[in-house]
Amino acid sequence: MATQKEILEKAIALSPQEKAELVDQLISTLDCPDKELDALWAEEAESRLAAYKRGELKVISVEEVLSKYK
Repeated sequence: MATQKEILEKAIALSPQEKAELVDQLISTLDCPDKELDALWAEEAESRLAAYKRGELKVISVEEVLSKYK
């Protein structure tokens, strides 16, 4: 099996397009969906939406949010 250094040397020799495709493929292997975490986020989103509909949340425009980071 090739070592990490050998793999890197071969990857460096790839065309820019091939490098981009390789990076995309490697990154996609790091994404491990967590059903429990996804369910918790879905529950949180539903809770926030319900609170918004009941008028319990203050609404802030995207412009106001982004102005804090300028």
